[in-house]
Amino acid sequence: MSDNRPTIGTRPLRVGMLTPSSNTCLEPVTYGLLRGAAGTVSAHFARVPVTRIALDSGSDAQFDPVPMLAAARQLADAKVDVLVWNGTSGSWLGVERDRKLAAALTEATGVPATTSTLSLLDACAAYGVTRLGLALPYTRDVADAIVAEYAREGLECVLAEPFGEDDNEAFARIPAADVARQVEAAATDGAQAVAVVCTNVHGAFEAERLEQALDIPVFDSVTATLWNALRLAGAAPSWSGFGTLLRDGALRAEVQSVLTGLLSATGADRTTFRVDLPAHGLHVDLTAGEALGEGVRSIRRDASLDQRRLNTVEWLEAERRALVQPHFRDAPNPPQALIDVYGVNAQMLSPVQTGGAMTGWISVHSMRERAWSAADQEALAAATAVLTERLS
Repeated sequence: MSDNRPTIGTRPLRVGMLTPSSNTCLEPVTYGLLRGAAGTVSAHFARVPVTRIALDSGSDAQFDPVPMLAAARQLADAKVDVLVWNGTSGSWLGVERDRKLAAALTEATGVPATTSTLSLLDACAAYGVTRLGLALPYTRDVADAIVAEYAREGLECVLAEPFGEDDNEAFARIPAADVARQVEAAATDGAQAVAVVCTNVHGAFEAERLEQALDIPVFDSVTATLWNALRLAGAAPSWSGFGTLLRDGALRAEVQSVLTGLLSATGADRTTFRVDLPAHGLHVDLTAGEALGEGVRSIRRDASLDQRRLNTVEWLEAERRALVQPHFRDAPNPPQALIDVYGVNAQMLSPVQTGGAMTGWISVHSMRERAWSAADQEALAAATAVLTERLS
């Protein structure tokens, strides 16, 4: 795969982070994560007053954008390449509030910006997570507010019992082993991933071990914030040792972006990408990404078929060109489950080749028979070229 080292010209990429004043976790953890960057990224911090997390006006006032904007302007003096609010307040105060904050930070400084909450949501989108386990240090009323806010963003939540703290400084004193047990408790009831929602909790260095034990992603807030900051700055981190998000998340997010664009360009009902990349935890029997039209059933987590043995995939392997099927009356025939279970009646498939091998393929599905236009086929070819280059 291509090397996407996060540098700007000849200097390291600079990440500017707005940090809650009582936070003692995120700076050392961020430096620890940056060991994977081999000196190509530097992190720079400015603090804003935050000491208590509760659902009252006094606590809410800590997250007024005015001091954040002042701190961001100071960080901009260091010519940082991206800005982040490294706090999860949007998770209970409102995701839309964070979207407005990110826009205001960019307007004030000219620097692209995001937040920890937006980063967690972007991680869920990259991995197709719709049911999320939550590991939280907060009081129960704050935790319930987060569950309600995430539901508005399309995420059902499995809530482990929160630690019940409201002193922000105290969050970092929760032992990492206790955080790990809370993550395990949240990885139940169909959770497709677990998020440690707080940037002052030590979950980042537990993620790799927990993922291996639980077989689902663990999104730590500090890790997710750094990951998304690098993406926003145009980098594509792929670092081992800290869990799937820093290792595989940039690739998954790019795949998702390509598939979403292809869905829009073709007016199809579903687009997917299947690929064999063991180093990134990807195998063709489960999709690496999926984009869906409204009301269309997801196929993402169905591993019931041996994909390489399907008639259509064997045709791709032999022909190494796009298969365009306006209907399924002619060979090669798709699996009957694609028609009966998922309602597909027309499709286009395109092989993605690297090193002379068919590493994977893109699928474009329609719930009705349709003639695929030249523009549809050109959009598929363009998406194939993007993913081929990304994997080369």
